[in-house]
Amino acid sequence: MLKKLLVITLLGLSSTAFAGGFQVKVGGSVIAPTDETKIAGVGTLKGDNEFAFTPSVEYFFGDTPFSAELLLATPIAHDVLLDGEKVARIKHLPPTITFKYNLKNSTGFTPYIGVGGSAFLAWDEQTTGGLTGKDLSVKEDFGFAGQVGFNFKPADAKNWGVFFDARYAQLSPEVKINGTKLTDLDINPMVYTLGYSYKF
Repeated sequence: MLKKLLVITLLGLSSTAFAGGFQVKVGGSVIAPTDETKIAGVGTLKGDNEFAFTPSVEYFFGDTPFSAELLLATPIAHDVLLDGEKVARIKHLPPTITFKYNLKNSTGFTPYIGVGGSAFLAWDEQTTGGLTGKDLSVKEDFGFAGQVGFNFKPADAKNWGVFFDARYAQLSPEVKINGTKLTDLDINPMVYTLGYSYKF
C-alpha cells in the first residue's frame, strides 16, 4: 500500500519536468468525518472533528489552466466514539494529491476544481473506555479525493493571496481488535481549509 502512496507522490513531483511555477499554501483545516459505521451487536462508531495545520505545494503547468497540488499536514489525532463514548484515539497523516483546473478570468478570484487521491496513514492507536486493554490496529487506506475552492489575489498584491477550499476523501480503513477484523471504519472526511498563498 505504501508503494501506491509513493506512486501518487511521484506523479505530482514528475510535473517539475515541465516549465511552470510553484505556489506554497499555508492554512488551517477542519477535518470532519461525514460517515459512521454501524456494527451489529456492538454499536455505532464515528470519528470526531479535528483541526490541523495543513500546508501544501502546488505546481502550475506553464501558462495552462492546469496544476497539481500536494496537501500535507502535521499529525492529526482523531478520537473514535462508540455510541458517543470515546473508545480510541488514532494518529494519522492524510497526504492528498489533486490535479486541478483553474478557471482564470479578469478578476482577482480564481475558482478551481480538482480530482485525485488521498491516503490514511495511521499509527499510535490507543484504546480507552470500553476498549481499554484491547489491542487496536488500523490499516492504511487509499481512496478518491475531490476538491473545489478559490484563490483571491488583491489588486495590490504581487505574489500573495488568500484561499478557501473544501476537499472530500473516500477513506474506510480496516480496524482490528486483538488481531481480528472488527470492521471497515467509514470516515469519508470533508476537509475545509482557509489560508494564505504565495506564488513564486
